[in-house]
Amino acid sequence: MAKLYFNYSTMNAGKSTVLLQASHNYRERGMQTYLLTARFDNRAGAGKIASRIGISADADTFDPTTDLFAAIQEQLAQNPFACVFIDEAQFLTHEQVWQLARAVDDLKVPVMCYGLRVDFQGHLFPGSAALLALSDEMREVRTICHCGKKATMVVRLDESGTALREGAQVQIGGNETYVSLCRKHWREAMGEPDSQAAE
Repeated sequence: MAKLYFNYSTMNAGKSTVLLQASHNYRERGMQTYLLTARFDNRAGAGKIASRIGISADADTFDPTTDLFAAIQEQLAQNPFACVFIDEAQFLTHEQVWQLARAVDDLKVPVMCYGLRVDFQGHLFPGSAALLALSDEMREVRTICHCGKKATMVVRLDESGTALREGAQVQIGGNETYVSLCRKHWREAMGEPDSQAAE
């Protein structure tokens, strides 16, 4: 039975590596996959999903205007495949997550989404919030804080290595920009969250 999956984590947990390995497993068994990634994240090159350990694959891209149901339906008609894999799923819109759910329900194709759960300020990304609400199954891709505890948060660093408390939710970067931390060390780096912001 086809399902919508959300594989989430903090930065640098190996989400892209897990995605590429899962896609490889399908292909190794003679089943094709359809890969998608956010258009503006071109650190590895346009239309590429790449991991920090050096493996990569070509992918179609999406932006907020992409109709993902239509894209999946068209791709299925041209080149049938067994599974859809989406990297950088935090950048999906709420509407696009519903399009993916519809593809699962109506086209009977599993969709595996990989992305961040929260941003550097501890807020859910819109795409992640929608995936948490609509996914059939969720899996955490784990990484650790420098203290050895599970990392659930991420901080964004400036050029001098100081944690930033403000800024745009989206800023493309890697190990030099973001550090994954447990909640305790995130609080130490960021200060106590503003309780007023949650009300």
